[in-house]
Amino acid sequence: MSDTKKALEALFKGLKFSDFKWIDPESIVVSQWVRMKCRFGCPEYGQTAACPPHVPSISECERFFREYTLAVVFHFAKAMERPEDRHAWTKRISEELLQLERRVFLSGYRKAFLLYLDSCHLCGTCSGSDKPCFLPKQARPTPEALGMDVFATVRQIGYPIEVLSDYDQTMNRYAFLLIE
Repeated sequence: MSDTKKALEALFKGLKFSDFKWIDPESIVVSQWVRMKCRFGCPEYGQTAACPPHVPSISECERFFREYTLAVVFHFAKAMERPEDRHAWTKRISEELLQLERRVFLSGYRKAFLLYLDSCHLCGTCSGSDKPCFLPKQARPTPEALGMDVFATVRQIGYPIEVLSDYDQTMNRYAFLLIE
């Protein structure tokens, strides 16, 4: 393992992110069907600046991923007693991951860029897509917003992921940190 990865792994573990795997950004699967699922099926479509249609096109997203040489996938597993608790859980994780992204950036990786494991829920109420974001420095898209087929991508590296039929099942959620 390279010294770069060793140093970054020490940083991840120091911030209590221990379930992660490296992935070559070239192997990230980007597909148009993912954007279609956002457009036709997600109630948050068009509601925030970090969601489609307010993100780059699929081809631009694919080019964006190819500008990186390192990526790390962070795995989070959780069963929820109440479905409405999911956003509070993912908000907390997103805030912690933003701190990690900043630390990676300050370590000399100027292109460090995080993709949240869930829609951006940092604000209690979003400003909406037609108004400026309340927290533009913290807003980040999800992998799906950028057309990433998370199922195909994480299965390549041996992580579990399935379509769930009920909220009491354990969710396997993933955040991505692109590093250069």
